[in-house]
Amino acid sequence: MSELKVSNDTSAFEVHAVLDERGKLTPESVGRALSMMDAHGLVVLTNLLSDEEADLGLSLMRQTIEDPDRERSSFASETDNRYLRRDFCSLPANPAVTGFAAQLCQRLERVLSEYCGRSRPLLEVATFTSYLGSSHQYVHRDPSGVISLFAAVEDVSDQQGGTVFVPGTHMYGGAGNNLGGQANELMELFRTQCNCRIFLHNLKKLWRMQGDGQAPLAPGEFLDRVFSTKWDQHQPNLLRFVSGKNSQFSLRTLGPRTLWKLYRHRVALRDLFQLVQIAPRKGTVILYRSDLLHAGPDNRSPHPRRFFGMSIARDIIETKYWHDGYSPHPTLTADPLTFGDLLDFTVAPEPARVLNVRTA
Repeated sequence: MSELKVSNDTSAFEVHAVLDERGKLTPESVGRALSMMDAHGLVVLTNLLSDEEADLGLSLMRQTIEDPDRERSSFASETDNRYLRRDFCSLPANPAVTGFAAQLCQRLERVLSEYCGRSRPLLEVATFTSYLGSSHQYVHRDPSGVISLFAAVEDVSDQQGGTVFVPGTHMYGGAGNNLGGQANELMELFRTQCNCRIFLHNLKKLWRMQGDGQAPLAPGEFLDRVFSTKWDQHQPNLLRFVSGKNSQFSLRTLGPRTLWKLYRHRVALRDLFQLVQIAPRKGTVILYRSDLLHAGPDNRSPHPRRFFGMSIARDIIETKYWHDGYSPHPTLTADPLTFGDLLDFTVAPEPARVLNVRTA
C-alpha cells in the first residue's frame, strides 16, 4: 500500500524448519523460534510443510469454501464477507481437518508447549481467503492470551495481501516500561498513524472501484462500506467514524492532543516501529502472539489469497472475548478440543515425509 511504508524483508524473523526423525522441530530450530517469539512476537518457519501436505490443507479448505452452507466468521470484515471480497470461515472439526491441525501442533509441539498447556482449548480452525477488491484491515490486536498461526498452502505474493505485522509490539509483563516508560503510548500512536492512512486508502480505493471493470462494486456495496450503520470494525465507514462507534479507528482517537503527540513523536515513531509484510512461500507457517499489532491487507491481485489458520489459548479467556476474535465451527463448539487432544491425535504416517528429514 503506497500510503504506508512497509518492508518486505522478513529475513530477520525467519527460521528454516529442520525436522528430526520423528517429524518434530529439532532443538536448535526450537531455540531459534522461541528467541524470535520473545523478541519480536512472531516467527516465520519456512518449509515446515511439504508441498503434498500443503496441497492437503488447500483441498480441505476448498471443501469448506465451496460449501454454500459454510460457517462464516463473525469477528471481522463482515461486509467483505457479505460481498465476497473475503471469505473468512471456520472449518469443521472432522477427522481430516483435525488431523491436519494435529500434524501442525505435533510438529510445533516444543514451541507451542512453551506457551500453551495441554488443557488449553483450541479456539478456532479456519480458512482466510481474500479476493480482489477487499478492504485493508486496520492495524489491531486480537484478544490477548492466544497463540495463532497461518499456514501458507500456496505461494502468496505481496499484491495478494500477505499479513503485515509490527514486530516487537506484543504485550508482556513490564513491556510498558520500555522506551522510557512510553512504550504503550508510542505503540498506540503508531497504530493511530497507520490506521489514519488505511482509512484514507480504503476510501480512495472504493471511489475508484465504482468505475473499475475488474472489481466493480455490487449494488448497495458502496453505501454498506461507507455509510452503513451495520457493525464492521474494518471498513472506512464515515458514520461510525464520526460517531466514534468503531473501536479500531474513529474521530474520537484524533483529538487535538493526539494530533500534537503524533507530530511531536513523528521521528521516534518512524525509527522505533516498522510494518513488515509477510508474503510466504508455500509450506511456510507464521506463528505469532495474538496481542502483536497486525493487519490483513487488501488483495490487489486477481488471484485469491488463501491461508489456513488456527488459534490455541495460552491463558484463561472469557467467552465474551473469545468470540470477539475467533469463530469456532459448531462442531468444535459441540465437541471441544484441547491442545493436548491435538498432541495425542493419531496422524496417519507419511513414509515419504519421514525420509525427507531436513538438514540446516
